[in-house]
Amino acid sequence: MIFRLILFLALNFAALAIGGIFTSNGIPSDWHLGLAKAPWTPPGWVFGAAWTTIMIFFGLYLAYLWPTVENNYLFIGLYVIQWILNVGWNPTFFYFHQVFVGLVVISSLTLLVGFFLFYYWPELKLKSALILPYFIWLLIATSLNGYILFKN
Repeated sequence: MIFRLILFLALNFAALAIGGIFTSNGIPSDWHLGLAKAPWTPPGWVFGAAWTTIMIFFGLYLAYLWPTVENNYLFIGLYVIQWILNVGWNPTFFYFHQVFVGLVVISSLTLLVGFFLFYYWPELKLKSALILPYFIWLLIATSLNGYILFKN
């Protein structure tokens, strides 16, 4: 369990670090500052706290899930796609300013995390609640991205 947890925490925080490269330059940019943002947009510090918490819980979720799945190829494939979508949203949105493509990416990520939640529920039962913060946050983030798309 400890090895799996450390592995997934390292992979999850690597994704955050790579994404953070684009976020740290994108948030103070004139482009981002000039966007009309949703009234429910949380203060900046919430994003870092939320993502840290989410990735810890997601790491625990994955560490519990891995030994229970029957199809490791599906599990690993889904995780890799999740990782790519998670990392890919930041440059898509903050570097390339592709708000629509960003919405497609984050919507895909939200659907994928929702798939994890419901597809693997029989294996983990209540431990599946560990992925709920990720899913809920992605619903909020998707709404924020959508708002920016439709109001700018």
